[in-house]
Amino acid sequence: MSYLVVSSLADLPETVARHGALDLVTLINADTPVPRPATIEASRHLFLGFNDIVEPTEGLTAPGAQHVDELIAFGARWNRETPLAIHCFAGISRSTAAAYILALSINPELDAMRLADELRKRAPSATPNLRLVTFADEKLKREGKMIEAIRSIGRGEDAYAGTPFVLPLQFED
Repeated sequence: MSYLVVSSLADLPETVARHGALDLVTLINADTPVPRPATIEASRHLFLGFNDIVEPTEGLTAPGAQHVDELIAFGARWNRETPLAIHCFAGISRSTAAAYILALSINPELDAMRLADELRKRAPSATPNLRLVTFADEKLKREGKMIEAIRSIGRGEDAYAGTPFVLPLQFED
């Protein structure tokens, strides 16, 4: 089984190249230009356009249940032969939430709390978007465990952008 790799928009080209990713999830404001790396075919790129907010705000696009549905469906189609790259603008909120959601949807045996702790260890600045996680918790029937786990790790360290990191789809014990 492959893995998920998370980065900011600025680190995207290098991250895709270094990990040999052939699939990509973009979670960013709808009007932000995102040049797709040449190694990523259009059919293997999911672009989800919304603002990084946790409450609906006039003039902004809030993450919605349909975004989570599209994300989970894309993850289900991913062949897992090469890493799946995930990015947002800073690599801190939307992308870390997406990686957390995808890992739990792809491998339902993962423990939500253990994965959240692993996320914090690998990405000290991660502050997963709780609105996305809340929709996913309901969709994946996790009975509040995903929400509780993300709340338990709290806000990440202050950073302008996160450092790229890998999130596994299974634990080696």
